[in-house]
Amino acid sequence: MGHRKFTANQVILLGASCLAACWSLGSSTTVLAQDARFSGSQTITSRYLGTDVSTSGLRDAGRHLAAVAARANPAVVHIESKHQTTKGVTEETGSGVIATRPASGRTALVITNRHVVANAALRQIEIRLYDGRVVFPVEKIEDPDSDLAVLKIPDVGVDPLEFADSDNLEIGHFVLAMGSPLGLSQSVTLGIVSAKARRALDLPGRRVINQDFIQTDAAINPGNSGGPLIDLDGRIIGINTAIASQGGGNEGIGFSIPSNLVQFIVDQLLTHGHVRRGYLGVELDQNYDLETARRNSLQRLYGARVTVVIDKTPAANAGLRAGDIILNLDGVEIEDENDLINRVSLTPVNKQVRMIVMRSGRMETLFVTLSERPTDERSELPQQMQPAVPALEEYRNASLKAQSLSKPLMRQLGYNELDSGLVVMECHDSTEANALQLYDVVLEVGRESVSDRDDLETALHKLADAVEVVVKVHRIEQGRAVTKLIVCPVEDLRSVPGRTAGELKSF
Repeated sequence: MGHRKFTANQVILLGASCLAACWSLGSSTTVLAQDARFSGSQTITSRYLGTDVSTSGLRDAGRHLAAVAARANPAVVHIESKHQTTKGVTEETGSGVIATRPASGRTALVITNRHVVANAALRQIEIRLYDGRVVFPVEKIEDPDSDLAVLKIPDVGVDPLEFADSDNLEIGHFVLAMGSPLGLSQSVTLGIVSAKARRALDLPGRRVINQDFIQTDAAINPGNSGGPLIDLDGRIIGINTAIASQGGGNEGIGFSIPSNLVQFIVDQLLTHGHVRRGYLGVELDQNYDLETARRNSLQRLYGARVTVVIDKTPAANAGLRAGDIILNLDGVEIEDENDLINRVSLTPVNKQVRMIVMRSGRMETLFVTLSERPTDERSELPQQMQPAVPALEEYRNASLKAQSLSKPLMRQLGYNELDSGLVVMECHDSTEANALQLYDVVLEVGRESVSDRDDLETALHKLADAVEVVVKVHRIEQGRAVTKLIVCPVEDLRSVPGRTAGELKSF
């Protein structure tokens, strides 16, 4: 939809260069130079600008950056967390920033990424301050759909950083990325805002609904996750979250959650304990393209095309129909389906909004009152309409966990053509194509059809003393559903006594 989609092996969550640029500061223009021979009040003749440039402006800019870093550094923390998994203890490292919000009162807060502290008990989360002190949070509040977490901590005598208005951020503005890349605490890097409103990131292991990332070329590496992106006034303009990389390290493409979104999420967590998101009640066409737009009398590709309107939802009540293309929501043009999802989810619950749609070649105006997005994310139906369903069947052994999923959940995984399936929820870490991977749907084992735990156990029973077995799976690769045959050790599939699954969250 007009944005490059970064795949899971390219976008890396950040659990761990002086710019050659022109800087306009006051009335003097300087060129950043890396040659230490220039000192004092010398003048540099720039072959690019064709003018003499005083180095005093450069030193002034350096002093300003140093002052900003000195002001912000005490509020930047290093975080280490541990949690138990079936394969042992998993350790995560990242960064965070001490901030405050009106809803927190006088309680100090550390804002970080959820994936830095997910599944860790409070005493397993160490927060290391700039002066070496270590504190532990007294409360943790998380939001998986934005990958943000709030840690309440005792008063540590550190001035919190203020938030800037990310709506005022422009491409080309200078920013500082702060945190603990590769465990190196109190690191600061300089860059610019490369782009805004990046929404097509495929973050490994999770589906982040609220995507509106700032892109920056400030050096960000593993360990920066949860650390702040700072403007030249020393205020938080974003929370660093991911990088696009072929090799695992900084390649000049980093992503930060904008400060206005961070403030919204944090305020919701502090006030309600969770985020109350707006809910429309539709399914959208992920294959909507320019050809489809032109068939609907649009001259360019924008908007989000509706494929399904769910009964008894705000969309149905407002008269929205399948085939409608939503072009404008509450006075804001919709770029694509990700833009619509983000804007709807961040619209206050029970607010009536004006919606402009293209219907059969004509513009129509609708008014819709959004409800709250269901807290039970196993269905697209509103919570009050959620039908009673039996507990999901779980198949488990020492290295594998699989669950039978219903059609709505299969849709969430991107398998629109499947009514049900046995989906891999936990397995050995592997990037090999010839191995089971997370989110694989097991279709056949030893040429025996499999749709639930009983089918799998029956197929395995027929294998007797076999060591390996051919498994047919359905999986998503590069955004497309494909069917593959893989060879698995039988012992990796044999179960231990199962149990009823708990809540299954979206990703």
